[in-house]
Amino acid sequence: MQNHQDAADPTAARMRALLVRAPLAVAFVGAGRFEVVSEHFNHLFGHGDDTDLSGTDQRGALVSDSSHQALQARMGAAFGGGRPLDEEVEFVRRDGSRFWGRLQATPVHWEQPAGEAMWVVEDVTAARTQRMQPTWSAKHDEVTELSNRREIERRLADHVGSRRHEPVSVLFIDIDKFSDVVQGMGAEVADHFLYGLGQMLVTKVRASDVVARLENDHFVVLLPDCDQHYAQIVAEKLRSAIAGYRLRWGLHRTRVKASLGVVQLQPTLDTVDAVLGAGQLACTEAKAAGGDSVRVFVSSGSYEELAGA
Repeated sequence: MQNHQDAADPTAARMRALLVRAPLAVAFVGAGRFEVVSEHFNHLFGHGDDTDLSGTDQRGALVSDSSHQALQARMGAAFGGGRPLDEEVEFVRRDGSRFWGRLQATPVHWEQPAGEAMWVVEDVTAARTQRMQPTWSAKHDEVTELSNRREIERRLADHVGSRRHEPVSVLFIDIDKFSDVVQGMGAEVADHFLYGLGQMLVTKVRASDVVARLENDHFVVLLPDCDQHYAQIVAEKLRSAIAGYRLRWGLHRTRVKASLGVVQLQPTLDTVDAVLGAGQLACTEAKAAGGDSVRVFVSSGSYEELAGA
């Protein structure tokens, strides 16, 4: 009988296959109950083949009545403002044990924000524990989870003035007209954009490279064992990736471009501030040229000039 239904309704068959086979903890929630949940969602909450969260009250997955009520209030406010809910929530499993999950929730139909919603939950207990450590917070930016200014300056200081012979380069990235995003969409959406953008940048560079957020919409990428020529190629790849990046956050949609400065470490740049200043100077020239471009800092003799890229 099931095969006949699947043949008549291939969309339903695909949905069933997705809920059973995909390694994704997803649930559809309506009227305070879990209507349909994926197999991975069941396992995450301690259920097996003989038990199922489908049809149960979602309150059972939260640690207390007050936690449940507060979550419902925050979700209602987010959905009403055309935004998803994306936050870390303490959940409880079937056996009573607790874990921290990143909950990403959106209405199934944005025109009905109080109707059925989709939840995606990821266990972030280990990552949260790591972030709670003082050593982590001292080295990382709280919005993007990238290295912060102090950490990138420390990493860069290991290379400035080094007697090692391998080339080292730095990219300075400034998002063009990012203030328009903040003014038009608000600081919360802008922070989510910066987080997503930062994570995207990490995927475009080597594991040995370091991506950091200096401040606001300024990023720095440290490229060990990379000369100016290849740094320029990396910069162009990042410029293109940023231009192609789309923020989709609930009903909000936006895209940006960026200006990038490239600088290779050299004897005339004998401090961390000098290196960052050179990268920022090249980046400023890129912005002056209209943005969405790359400029390279070049030092020649007793003067410094900028080469277009």
